[in-house]
Amino acid sequence: MGMMHKRLHTLQICLSAIALVLLTGSLSHAARIKDIAYFLGSRSNSLIGYGLVVGLNGTGDKDKTQFTNSTLANLLVNMGIHIDSTKLKVKNVAAVMVTAKLPPFARSGSRIDVDVSSIGDAKSIEGGTLLLTPLQAPDGKTYAVAQGPISTGGFSASGASGTTVQKNHPTVGFISGGASVEQEVSLSYGDLEAMDLVLRNPDFTTASKVASSINQALGGSLAQAMDGGNIKIQVPPSYQQQIVAMMTKVENIELQPDLIAKVVINERTGTIVMGDNVKISPVAVAHGGLTVQISEQPAVVQPAPLSKQGQTVVVPQTDVEVKEAKGSLSLVSGVTIRQVIKGLNAIGATPRDLINILQAIKASGALQAELEII
Repeated sequence: MGMMHKRLHTLQICLSAIALVLLTGSLSHAARIKDIAYFLGSRSNSLIGYGLVVGLNGTGDKDKTQFTNSTLANLLVNMGIHIDSTKLKVKNVAAVMVTAKLPPFARSGSRIDVDVSSIGDAKSIEGGTLLLTPLQAPDGKTYAVAQGPISTGGFSASGASGTTVQKNHPTVGFISGGASVEQEVSLSYGDLEAMDLVLRNPDFTTASKVASSINQALGGSLAQAMDGGNIKIQVPPSYQQQIVAMMTKVENIELQPDLIAKVVINERTGTIVMGDNVKISPVAVAHGGLTVQISEQPAVVQPAPLSKQGQTVVVPQTDVEVKEAKGSLSLVSGVTIRQVIKGLNAIGATPRDLINILQAIKASGALQAELEII
């Protein structure tokens, strides 16, 4: 009786755990508005600049890299040193492109991270220091300047015989807080009468849900979906002096975004990802594998005894073996993702076989979802 009671107790715990997982899965569909949308203007801006990395241990650009020579010569001229660029040896210098993201509401003096990437034929920028580099936006204005020691997280070493050992990617580096913001992006919410909320993944149904949820939370017909990606929100009088408080309240509203039915396939890795709304109409599938195995064994052929003209030669012997796995028809259908997975698993195919099966099901018109191959 004790053993039976223990088994029943264990079964009860397992069932409770399964129920908890299912409940958690159902609640996990809800998302905050801040995770699926952003207020217009509150986004990052891309910055780019061209600079030099110095202090390399002979792993910089080669002498034939003309733009590195010219840049270094111009830099020296600005410092009062005049030299012929054709006579420069730049093996300790590398030309790089510097990129960064200027976050919203960044103030003058704020520090931002930068990525440094070699554009010449440098072998490595490990241990180098980036010289002062202006970072510009597409409007041509300089918003930040970058400078500092580079961290690559990798290395490259080679011997005289040509043997090379490399870890990670030594021609790309990172500087944490390596740029200082010099010019701010003007943005003020203090006197706005209306605000625009932009969906990260435009969808008409989701836009309508967002507008309805905002109206319910703010108590009035203040939000309106202008299209599938933009929701315009009128600022109520009670929030005219508290715009940030209203934005905070809107961002933390939870709702369930609508998703299109899509199957994403990566043929290079054999990865398959299905959305929750994928459905398959009843269809019969038979899948069998065809294996062709070719093996070669060299055979030595000797000349006839006492032969004066014969020679010993090696003749390849080739064996070809073809195997075709047996496959039976299996009914595949489903109106929920669980039924779809159960039906596909019943075929007993590998992920790469499932890719071909899904493509064939889509061609037959039974797959009620968008099929995207990346």
